[in-house]
Amino acid sequence: MAVDGMSAAGKSSFAGLLAKRYTSCLIHMDHFFLRPEQRTPARLAMPGGNIDFERFVSEVSLPLDSGMPFSYRPYDCKTQALAEPVFIEPEPLTVIEGAYSLSPEITKNIAYDISVFMQLDEVKQHKRLKERNSELYARFVNEWIPMEKMYFEAFRIPEKCDYIIENNTTVKDNGVQNDKNK
Repeated sequence: MAVDGMSAAGKSSFAGLLAKRYTSCLIHMDHFFLRPEQRTPARLAMPGGNIDFERFVSEVSLPLDSGMPFSYRPYDCKTQALAEPVFIEPEPLTVIEGAYSLSPEITKNIAYDISVFMQLDEVKQHKRLKERNSELYARFVNEWIPMEKMYFEAFRIPEKCDYIIENNTTVKDNGVQNDKNK
């Protein structure tokens, strides 16, 4: 299952709830951001080019296909280096969570059974981003959100998804959403 969508739309929270409720493994696309030496102008100009697709394919897609346990090394944004390995034991459900999880560079190597796009209005998005990390807010607005939009538009990501979740409420552990936003 892929959970793609806008920054601050609740992708990680939703995927975390799925992982708690179902026997599953959870893989975050944030673990595959480009390392500094990979961030060339040409690469960053590509729709979705700020993800290390090559590493994702070799460390996740191919091993996942084997059905055997595997590990990958997540990129740590704070240290700007690869961290200690994350070990994955294949489960009945695998959730690949994060923006760019439905990129053609990924989907040519993974056949998702279910795809979800999470979105929210820009006012709510900006509010959540400021609350989450005010120090990085300007980078989201000036750098990361425009890159996401370019990716969503270039590959028509929302139109290709099985489900679109408009997230204007808080997802709670009990799975109940506020009826006013249905």
